[in-house]
Amino acid sequence: MRKRKQSTSDLIFNTMNYFFLILLLILTVYPFYYIFIYSISDSFEAQKGVYLWPAGFSLESYKAAFQLKGISDAAIISVLRTILGTMITVLCSAFFAYLITKREMPFRKLIYRFILITMYFNAGFIPWYLTMKAYGLQNSFLLYIIPSALVGFYIILIKTFMEQLPPSLEESAKMDGASYFKIFTHIVFPLSMPIIATITVFAAVGQWNTWFDNFFLVSDPKLQTLQLLLYNFLSQTNSIAGMTSEELTRNGQARVMTPQSVQMTITMLVTLPIVIVYPFLQRFFVKGIMLGAVKG
Repeated sequence: MRKRKQSTSDLIFNTMNYFFLILLLILTVYPFYYIFIYSISDSFEAQKGVYLWPAGFSLESYKAAFQLKGISDAAIISVLRTILGTMITVLCSAFFAYLITKREMPFRKLIYRFILITMYFNAGFIPWYLTMKAYGLQNSFLLYIIPSALVGFYIILIKTFMEQLPPSLEESAKMDGASYFKIFTHIVFPLSMPIIATITVFAAVGQWNTWFDNFFLVSDPKLQTLQLLLYNFLSQTNSIAGMTSEELTRNGQARVMTPQSVQMTITMLVTLPIVIVYPFLQRFFVKGIMLGAVKG
């Protein structure tokens, strides 16, 4: 097929389009890149300015951050919370969404409307706090995974996706004597993998970044998450910088930790795991969301 020759207006439009897209890419990527190069720069040299390349090279900020008290235990709690919490959220929300698609379920429409209401109205902090305490979730690891087992937004997306699967698949399985649970685990859930992968990323990011419940309901240091620990450190960067400087001087190293370098390093430690995982599951996003939002 003969390629159509571009007109002058098309060429101008494409040029401007590429220009703005590249500019948008730079504005999006550069802040994260700046944090990264600042965190690996020499603290003293970085104070003079960091733009495109690290000012010197030093990993003292990371060494100091990994030596902070309790950071290893907090990292383990955060990883366990993210893995277990995401698994429970995905499985419970998916199975509940599957049940709502069944006409045999009593009060199916009423339950679905209650789920929609939770997306528009929130009881507030005090009722949430009292409810968590009443359930005995204070200073308990279950606080991190039980309250998020069912999420209204996830249920709606999964339900809409499942309703688009061919009914003949379930009908043939029922004729063979398969139960609802077996149909869900062997047919519906595997076929819903695009939306499941999308929900998995949403849930994992939410679990990894959340520190609100930890802040108000957990006082046990052994149950402290990495996000809250680093948040506390971030608000005390001046004292941490002074503490790490004393430690480095004691070891015979003439290095000075600045509050800015501590802030950049802590920010990288919090965001890097999600940045690494996100690209592997990003390809499911558009497909999962589009297929799960065709109808309500």
